[in-house]
Amino acid sequence: MEIRDAVEADADEIASIADAPTDVMRNLVHDRTVRVAEPDGTATDPNADTDRSDGELLGFVSFDARRQTVHVTQLDGTAEACQKLLGEPIRFAKREGMDVELLAPDSEPAVATAAEELGFVTAGRGPTFNGTRTIRYRLEA
Repeated sequence: MEIRDAVEADADEIASIADAPTDVMRNLVHDRTVRVAEPDGTATDPNADTDRSDGELLGFVSFDARRQTVHVTQLDGTAEACQKLLGEPIRFAKREGMDVELLAPDSEPAVATAAEELGFVTAGRGPTFNGTRTIRYRLEA
């Protein structure tokens, strides 16, 4: 599995993974740090002048940093992709001496599993989004 920066052309596939509108995911790519996972051997140069539409993404993670904490704003995909992608904000946080926090939706057990396997601890219940409960996870620097 290879991890790369997301580009605007990935918005359709990210939207499909997240079950969200493409325009929302396109904005996400512009507004946050977003990484995508692809099967080995399928990564393309994100700066190449081509459109991506091969349906190969395994998952994505988006995150931003505020007040000494890296906030994972979205994480979705296969269980293996979630775990590997979650390593991206963790590496960033370690370099900057920051903590990492994420909300794992009850409906996405792969997110909670990835967080627990990477050393996150449960920090209580998170907010409910569209009727889906979340659990707050935290990894301290």
